[in-house]
Amino acid sequence: MTNSVNWGDLFGQVLQQLPITLFIFILSLFFALILGCLLATIRIKKVKVLSPIVRIYLSFIRSTPLILQLFLAYFALPQLLLFIQIDINHFSRLFFVILAFTLHTGAYLSEIIRAGYQSVDYSQIEAGLSVGLSYPRILVDIIIPQALRNSIPNLTTQVIELIKDTSLAFTIGIIDMMGQVKLIIGNNYGLGMLEVYVVISIIYWIIALIIQTIFALINKRAQKPYRV
Repeated sequence: MTNSVNWGDLFGQVLQQLPITLFIFILSLFFALILGCLLATIRIKKVKVLSPIVRIYLSFIRSTPLILQLFLAYFALPQLLLFIQIDINHFSRLFFVILAFTLHTGAYLSEIIRAGYQSVDYSQIEAGLSVGLSYPRILVDIIIPQALRNSIPNLTTQVIELIKDTSLAFTIGIIDMMGQVKLIIGNNYGLGMLEVYVVISIIYWIIALIIQTIFALINKRAQKPYRV
């Protein structure tokens, strides 16, 4: 990389891998939301046997680094499954990345969802039942609007954390935006590191700002009065 930096070209090179970064992000978030809702339901309903298992799982996720969880999913899980005659060694690296990010983010989302649910005063649920509303109707009309409104700040933070977490995908050989950055630096023998890292920082910053804007709009909509 020469002293005269072509910033447009540099942004273009890094953004070539934006689709794979967004693919990992969107799929991981989708499955993490499903997992988070499931885990939160188990905790809220205090399901016997499953609830203690979920608590242990959440404790493990909170107590270990994401990069370790990614390595366990990619290197250890296939070896463990071989003991029960299940071979997933041929699975795509994307599968393991999305699996690790889903398990990690889903754990945190479950706590956000549970806290949002518990933030709704139970007297409002009782009021809904007293006027003949079904529980699904109460869930949609009373619980979810308030829980969403109360959870938006934490949800915003966690979603931004996930987009930043995608930068770890390159550690198992996936060429996402961060992987592309490593390739650019490697191809230029370490020259121009400052410029490349500035570029990737700006890109992640812009993505985070977009996420913040989306959740701000959701929050504005959620602030509208709700009716039982």
